Amino acid sequence: MQRCATLKGLFAIFLWSSIVGLIKSVSDGVGPVAGAALIYSASAVILAFTVGLPKLKAFPRAYLVLGSTLFVLYELCLSLSLGFTHTPQQAIEVGMVNYLWPGMTIGLTVLVYRQKVSLLMIPGLLLAVLGICRVLAADRGLSWHDMSKNVMDNPLSFGLALCGAMIWAIYCVVTKKMAQGCNGITLFFALTALALWLLFLLSPQPLVAPSPRTWICLAFAALAMGGGYAAWNTGILHGNVTLLAAASYFIPVLSALLAAVMLQTPLSFSFWQGTAMVSVGSLLCWWSTRTAPPLRSETSA
Repeated sequence: MQRCATLKGLFAIFLWSSIVGLIKSVSDGVGPVAGAALIYSASAVILAFTVGLPKLKAFPRAYLVLGSTLFVLYELCLSLSLGFTHTPQQAIEVGMVNYLWPGMTIGLTVLVYRQKVSLLMIPGLLLAVLGICRVLAADRGLSWHDMSKNVMDNPLSFGLALCGAMIWAIYCVVTKKMAQGCNGITLFFALTALALWLLFLLSPQPLVAPSPRTWICLAFAALAMGGGYAAWNTGILHGNVTLLAAASYFIPVLSALLAAVMLQTPLSFSFWQGTAMVSVGSLLCWWSTRTAPPLRSETSA
């Protein structure tokens, strides 16, 4: 039972790693806003059948409002940051900025819950940030000029990705503190789809008929989103949580690999260096919470 649940959790990691390439493919076919709206609408339907509809009366009212708001804002930032990228290469870079959230989440958890961590936390955060800088500077080392030039080519996408990483870190901490075991993922996806459709109606973008390839990418994107959350929920509840947590920190590497294949975009050695730095840095942050020194008893001599 545990092994099967753990495998489902690992499959969820694989599904989520394909999101960057799939969202970019759908956005290129029908537009960034319409593409995201279609993906989240289909994902909400999948979740309704796999996870089920939430019982709203059981939810803490504060979490229902704050949790849903943060979730919708994050998903808007994620999908639109990828959808508005100019090139496949840029989409992969923007996706990498989003993966700053694990380190941010642990840092925020330490501040909110006063959680003890080891000194590994500091090099972990630094390594993750330097990894992003390495990705953005391309083959030119850690040049601030080249990083800023790359970002200013599309400040909207990079800005949305960074905001999304911060919002998701806050969402993770809020969920742990306020959710009281309630799972509102189906509702949150439906609200995200609604917000995207409203944004589409208010924007001047025309509705483009999807091509057969776009329909295929849309189906896989919806399965990756909805199926990923459903599989992860099973893995976390019944699988090896320690293994799944450690494996999740290698999503940036797998995500870049799958996106490069799907978008037919070769990536430089420096990009892979930066990606590895992000993953290892995030893993060090996580490990710092497991190797923290024990609290000293106040009654000890």
